[in-house]
Amino acid sequence: MTRRRMTNPKDDAESPVRCAVYTRKSSDEGLEQDFNSLHAQREAAESYIASQRSQGWECLPEQYDDGGFTGGNMERPALRRLLADIEAGLIDCVIVYKVDRLSRSLLDFARIVEVFEQHGVSFVSVTQQFNTASSMGRLTMNVLLSFAQFEREIISERTRDKIAATRRKGLWSGGHPILGYDIEHLPGGNRLAVNEAEAKRVRRIFELYLECGSVSQTIRRLDEMGWKTKAWTTRSGRAMGGRAFNKSLLFKLLTNVAYLGKVRHKEDVYDGQHEAIVDEDLFNRVARALKANRSADARGSSNKHGALLKGLVHCKACGCAMIHHYASDRTKSGTVKRYRYYVCTRAQKRGWNECPGPSLPAEELERFVVDQLRSLGQDDDLMVEAVRRAQERLRESAEQLKAQQARLTGELADRRGELRALVDSGRERNGSAARAGVLREQIRALSAETRRLDIRIAAMRDRMLDEDELAGALEAFDPMWEALTATERERLVHLLVHDIEYDADSESISVTFHAADEEGQEEAECPA
Repeated sequence: MTRRRMTNPKDDAESPVRCAVYTRKSSDEGLEQDFNSLHAQREAAESYIASQRSQGWECLPEQYDDGGFTGGNMERPALRRLLADIEAGLIDCVIVYKVDRLSRSLLDFARIVEVFEQHGVSFVSVTQQFNTASSMGRLTMNVLLSFAQFEREIISERTRDKIAATRRKGLWSGGHPILGYDIEHLPGGNRLAVNEAEAKRVRRIFELYLECGSVSQTIRRLDEMGWKTKAWTTRSGRAMGGRAFNKSLLFKLLTNVAYLGKVRHKEDVYDGQHEAIVDEDLFNRVARALKANRSADARGSSNKHGALLKGLVHCKACGCAMIHHYASDRTKSGTVKRYRYYVCTRAQKRGWNECPGPSLPAEELERFVVDQLRSLGQDDDLMVEAVRRAQERLRESAEQLKAQQARLTGELADRRGELRALVDSGRERNGSAARAGVLREQIRALSAETRRLDIRIAAMRDRMLDEDELAGALEAFDPMWEALTATERERLVHLLVHDIEYDADSESISVTFHAADEEGQEEAECPA
């Protein structure tokens, strides 16, 4: 994207200066009032814009209000809409009441200002007079923002200290209510009070898990009974909770020490001032069952230990892929030894007798393939061809990503043009507001996808080594291989190797490199 110099709207009095007002309030307290902090901020900004009417300034009708959002990050809906409209070319100047309304983080603020600069958008703070078009103005703004960030960090530290002190006293320090308890507001702090009807349900959920033996089965039973998570209403009258259980929510309930009458702060557990509703024996039996099931799930998962040849090995007899698997055995000394294999998927699904060679020892197969890569560096013709083909594959992938990016860029330009036409013609405020909202959402999604493609293309470019450099690395294979991480080794193997085929009848392994002709194929006996 072409960078443009940030301009001062006062320097161009001939064309109208489209001003967007951004407001923010950290908490949602008081937002239901007829006149709140957001209204006050906007009123001050509109007055300032009116004072500059002779310079061609005009206030845009779109309202960018973030009520109840922190300035410590950029995860704010109105801010995202503001940046999308800037990228669409709909805004010339952004007005805020104070700098910290836009951001309290120096890093985030730098990112926002970069977007402003790229699109020639100025920035004005009503109560802090400076001009971002000058170096002194930017310095003043950074100093103010540094104090804003310092203030935010001090508040965060105090909040964390208060929460820690509250938990040490066994009090409820805040957060969403949990099933089985209601929050009792007392002068000395909040406390959990037992909700008898919900407490019976919580105890039954613990028992159900032991009866069902798995989280999935327990969730199915809860769905059948229509049981959901804790439902409550906020002070503003908003209904919250009451969701169907999923694995994460159920696991959180089954491991919550609050049901033992305790409170947790990070890794520490303290005695709480509320009554337990689950006895310790039941809680510990569920904890042991959860741990045993997690261990079983881990034993059944494939490629847990980062198989070097993942996705490359095939069984010739069955025409099926061979996936990474391992088994464990406990030695006499009590240690656990793992044996890794590549297993034919046909044999795994239909039985060992369905395949003449259902498994291969993983370490021996991986050692054999690495030896073939090592020998690749000794065959000049084969090495040059394999390296050329590997680089060609990367270039083709990069070109495909660039083509996709060009298509998205075209769509983005079309959406921005349509939105700009709506705003300029005044139709946005006369019946086409819904279409404008759809366009803004599409612009945000397309912009995000374009940025993701930028990252992928840059990563692809980093992987493109010079052919002489890669060939030299293969010639000095051993020191190069030892220096690579497990992920880098897997990437190199997949870059050079097209396919590995196991023929159980001849007990041979065929390694096919990325080459155009039959010379790119190596066939050898796999070591016993």
